[in-house]
Amino acid sequence: MAPGRCVYCPVTRMAPSGPDFRPRPDPKSRVSTYHFGHAQLSLVEHALCPLDAMDSLGGPRIFDSEYSFTDGNRHRCRARVRVACPEGLSPTDEFYLWGLLSLTFSQPTPSPDFYATPYYCLRYLGCIDPAEERSGGKNYALFRASVSRLSGVSYRNDRFYDPIRGEHRDVGFGFLSYSLPIDPGSSRAWRFAWDPIFFEFCSAAAGSLRFDFATYRSLDPASRRLYLLLKKIFWRSEISPEFDVSDLAVNVLGFSAQSPVWELKRKLRRSVEVLASHRVVRLPEGEAHSNAIFSKCGVGRYSVRFHRGSHFDRPSSTSSFHPADSPLYDPLSSIGLDDGTVRYVLKSFDSRHIAECADMTLAAKERFGGTFFKKSPQAYFIDNLKAQATRNRTPPDWWQEMRKEEERRRWQANHEGRTPSKRFDEAFEAYLKTEAREAFDRVMDRVFQDLKAGGQTEADARQNAVHFTRMHFANRFRAEHPEWRDDDGPTRLGDALLS
Repeated sequence: MAPGRCVYCPVTRMAPSGPDFRPRPDPKSRVSTYHFGHAQLSLVEHALCPLDAMDSLGGPRIFDSEYSFTDGNRHRCRARVRVACPEGLSPTDEFYLWGLLSLTFSQPTPSPDFYATPYYCLRYLGCIDPAEERSGGKNYALFRASVSRLSGVSYRNDRFYDPIRGEHRDVGFGFLSYSLPIDPGSSRAWRFAWDPIFFEFCSAAAGSLRFDFATYRSLDPASRRLYLLLKKIFWRSEISPEFDVSDLAVNVLGFSAQSPVWELKRKLRRSVEVLASHRVVRLPEGEAHSNAIFSKCGVGRYSVRFHRGSHFDRPSSTSSFHPADSPLYDPLSSIGLDDGTVRYVLKSFDSRHIAECADMTLAAKERFGGTFFKKSPQAYFIDNLKAQATRNRTPPDWWQEMRKEEERRRWQANHEGRTPSKRFDEAFEAYLKTEAREAFDRVMDRVFQDLKAGGQTEADARQNAVHFTRMHFANRFRAEHPEWRDDDGPTRLGDALLS
């Protein structure tokens, strides 16, 4: 299947985002902890993949797009984007991407490492009923598959706006990597590790780009994309710039470029009517039909302009903290801690230490049974947590061996039925030693510095930097050498770890 191709999207003509721009202050003093998501800057200005699953799923896919923007000097510029997806990508995966970002940044102290059970994630994202079973089932399998696809994505943009440095930069990053228990019935937490560069951008933009996740969840995929784009624009302006209907429908919403203009206009009008029903947009004064927002510019050419709706004027609700709101509540409850103890643990210890010790305790409980503990699982957990906080104890050998075994089994599960190609390995290694040598060293050093600054030890940061960089360059190698796109190779973190 040919990769998607987009052309032009005038997103920031009336909404500059350069270093001198200052958005209006948010009148809401506090946002509801779990009702708001986070949409990331330039990422919402174009579609990550086509809406049609036939064009976006089912094997390696590369989606190219372009969009226009106004820089800090008010010059019109063009950005080129490439999204490489070894396992494909779907609009549903975008839902989980924004959902996981929402949950991550809803925590009191957001961290690049987010630990949560799948039941917690799906419950707060509204994908399952709270009374539904806590593991297994179709929803859990779909979630796991989406996470796997997201972990393989490589995103490149030669004019991505960096909110920290206040300039457009050439960037390349992934979204996340993960570590999940092999047993779908396990009560242990899943670990999501955000790409350090992506997480840095999200952290800087989180305050200005919060959106109502409940509204987002209720929309269809095309309307979700339009909602995120308009949220960014309406943060700064009451009225959007004028969009070319074909460009907007294809580039931002992800409809097929092969569709005639009249069909694109009809599909766009439907999304507008959906957003109008949620008061995200409103019709111009004196108009009663959604056709009024369209203007004919010539033969087969139409433009559209949007007006800010009252949806963005609603006051934000506030919520007090309860232990059950934490993503670590489920594993701590499974250990046997009561709500009072959970509250104490969450307030007194680092979330990474809590997550690791909870995972170790539940793993011991599942693997060895209750007889493993001298006193109780609760006492074992608290003892290890206190030792971890003071760095007086290293994890036990059985725990280290079990994690290696889980990684080996996970890698085997991902490669079941696949025959790795030695020719690909040889070509990829030659690529790293020749044309990509300097770029590989440069990217690896940058990732190493980011990981080290994020709190990892030098040894761990260097090892993980090699893994992340190999994964990134495997996708880049396929993109630059189409003859290898259908071959096997280290396209995911698990591959990179064992290459």
